[in-house]
Formats: sequence, C-alpha cells, structure tokens
Amino acid sequence: MNSNVCPPGREIDVARCLEAALSSAGIAVELDEFAPGRANVLARLPGAGLKPPLVFSAHLDTVPVGATGWTVEPFGGQIIDGRLYGRGASDMKSGVVAMTAAFLDIAASKRVLGGDLLLAFSAGESSNCLGAKRFVERAMFADAGAILVSEPSSLNLIIAEMGVLWLRATAWGRAGHISGDPGISAIDKMAAFVMDLPAIALPCPDYPRLPAPTLRVGTIRGGSAVNVTPDQCSVEIDVRLRPGTTPEEIVHLLASSGLTVDILDFKPSVETADDHPFTRACFDSCAIESPCEPTVSGVAYYSDATIYTAAYGTPFAIVGPGELGMSGQPDEFVEVEKLHRAIRIFRRIAEKWLTP
Repeated sequence: MNSNVCPPGREIDVARCLEAALSSAGIAVELDEFAPGRANVLARLPGAGLKPPLVFSAHLDTVPVGATGWTVEPFGGQIIDGRLYGRGASDMKSGVVAMTAAFLDIAASKRVLGGDLLLAFSAGESSNCLGAKRFVERAMFADAGAILVSEPSSLNLIIAEMGVLWLRATAWGRAGHISGDPGISAIDKMAAFVMDLPAIALPCPDYPRLPAPTLRVGTIRGGSAVNVTPDQCSVEIDVRLRPGTTPEEIVHLLASSGLTVDILDFKPSVETADDHPFTRACFDSCAIESPCEPTVSGVAYYSDATIYTAAYGTPFAIVGPGELGMSGQPDEFVEVEKLHRAIRIFRRIAEKWLTP
C-alpha cells in the first residue's frame, strides 16, 4: 500500500484497515479524517480510572521510496530469511502492527488495567507532524501519564530526541540574458553559500546522550529558463540541534551571509529523565524480553513525542522493533522475530505502568 507515502500522504486507506480490525474486536475507535485523505486513528481500552492513561503512539505515513537501490518490490511485503521487506517495514508499520497486536491481546485477556490504554496513530509525522498537532488541537490525551512511541530503536530504549529546525535560505540576483546584459546570478550566490556551510560552527551544548549537531541541504530550486540569468535561488536546510540552542541563533548564523533566511518548522528537543519511573518501567520490560541488557540513548531523529511532550510535558520513551538507522533506506526491513518480541514488550510496559 503506497498511498500513505508522505509527501503527499494519504493515510486514510491504512486508517480504515485499522478501524475495521479494532471495531471487529469490539474496541471503541475513532477515525478522524481531518483533511482530504489525511487521517488519525484513536482507540481506547478503558481502565479502572486509578491511573492516568498510557498512550501507544505511532504514525501511519512513510517516507518516499526514492529512485534507486531497491532489490525487492518496495511495497511487496516479502519475507526473506526472517526479514519482512518494504517501505515502512521498519519506520514504522512494524510499530503500528506490534502496538495494535499488544492492545488487542490485552483487550482479549479481559484484564482491567489501572488506567486507560490508548492507541494514537497519526498522519504526516514524516514531514510536519500534522497528525500529532491535530491530536493536541483536540486535547485528545492531555491527561496522559506517559507516551510510548514505537519508532525504530532495535528494541533498545530511547529517551531523548534532538531538536529539528527546517529553514529556507534565499539568494537574490538580477535577471539577465546571455545575449546581452548577463545580470547577476542568484544560483552563483547560492553555490558559494552552500560550499561555505560545512565550515559553520554550530552551537554544541554539552549533552553526551545526543549526537553532534548537523546541518544539511535537502532541496534546491532556482532559475526559470536555461538562457535566462536566475534572479532567485532557494535551498531548504535541515538542522539538528541539541537542547539549549534556539532557532534564532541558527538564523543569525546563516543570515550573516547576506541571504534571506526563513523558519519553515521547528520541532523542539525533548527528553525524559533516566531515573523517571516510566523510563525504568520500559527498561525493565525490554530487559525481560532481550538476550542482553538494552541500551539507553538519544537519537537525531524526531517523533510525534516532540509535539506531545512539548505541549503537555508528558514523559515519553521510544521502543520499536525496527532497526535504528534503517529509516528511509532501500530494502528497508524489520526482523520478524523482533516484531513478535515487541508485542510482548509493549504488553509488559502497559501492564507494568498501569498497575495501581
């Protein structure tokens, strides 16, 4: 199913599949198509009301396939030597499936947990987290006690994410023509700017759990015709930041080049303390199902937790069956054994955290 690739994104199809599976099991589920083809899914397993809800969080979209590198059908869902291949296998359809399976297992057991267990599956996480923002706009789980995210982690524990800043830098020139006044090329100005980017020293507050800050150009646009001097050229830039660095600091650094710099989006860095009870509950649950002691780390990627934790201050943790570093890669896969292990881990976390 390739309709959920974002951009452009059409999560409604997979959302309807989940709605049908949950409804057939007697689960109260809401499908929220908040824009044409863009949909969130929210399901609730009522608890005894003795503890705040626990949220199982995952996203329904995938990144694009790309043009090269695949040796299997990107949406074929082939299982080869214990690995399930396909775009989204790791990031993060395996997380969606494992959380749904754990949720249904608990429902089938008829055990009443101390608090509600929620499934919150979002649209558009891979670009601008629009589904997570929709959940926040509707305050669907502002009262949650913790959020578990099933982004790829190789079944290790992640409790910190870097901040993500997206910028557009624009160079301006003057239009001209090769046969007369050549004008001033905005592309030439941009080329010089891009070549100088690696030399920029990004702020690097001390935070050993997270990788070093990075700055990468993702897109470039300029020119209207091959024989016309371009008077405008823009690039879109992805900056990964440690806590303590503001977007304005980065804008100031880049704007000193003379280009116009605009903020497109900012997802703040979020973290949960090592000694938080939810961190311990997740670690203990992973350890029971792991052949060796799980690691605890931070990551350069962002998840919907950046939206929820920034809005509510809710503690979060990431545990997912997908391989860390597999996101967006050709021949993306998830190990089937880890998928089954993730189901058991998620159930353990829910039962441990929601026990009064």
